Amino acid sequence: MKSADAATFDAAYYQRFYFDAKTRVIDPQHAERLGAFVCGYLKYLRVPVRRVLDVGCGIGVWRDVVARHFSQAHYQGVEFSEYLCERYGWERGSVVDYRAERPFDFVVCQGVLPYLAPADLKRALHNLGGLSRGALYVEAVTREDFERDIVDEDLTDARIFRHRAEAYRRGLAPHFAEMGGGVWLSRQAQVPVFALECAGA
Repeated sequence: MKSADAATFDAAYYQRFYFDAKTRVIDPQHAERLGAFVCGYLKYLRVPVRRVLDVGCGIGVWRDVVARHFSQAHYQGVEFSEYLCERYGWERGSVVDYRAERPFDFVVCQGVLPYLAPADLKRALHNLGGLSRGALYVEAVTREDFERDIVDEDLTDARIFRHRAEAYRRGLAPHFAEMGGGVWLSRQAQVPVFALECAGA
């Protein structure tokens, strides 16, 4: 099976998963809680956030989050969907091979990676390592989440890959330290952390 192509992410996709209140995968209250947690954690860790990359930015939920919590930061939205790029003006690109002139302080990759086949997933995780010099937030549904029956399959896109959690951790580990809650700290970051704050330290 191949990774999802650009045609997957058309107007109908976003109507179902983002705009229709009955079938959307994220609601404003969830986005607010998540944003407050992640940004609050980065502030606690003293990660300086001046440049933010949201790769697979969708309808731009994180743009507002960043504006509230890091008002001086520049937000860069990158999106694979031609429909959303035309509608919102995002830069077109893919997490698999997107390049920037210099790395970002904070990279967001939410709900994107499960659409990638194993080979593309491996490339994307490596690429994220080069895109962030500070922190990374990753959200991805894993096979274990399905096995533990904590995924609402009525709301979850059936076209995603069910990669093991270990596949994500193995791909990110050379570049990041896992901080919990989906937050990862770049190994390039000059941020001191306590041993029990960092998984596996």
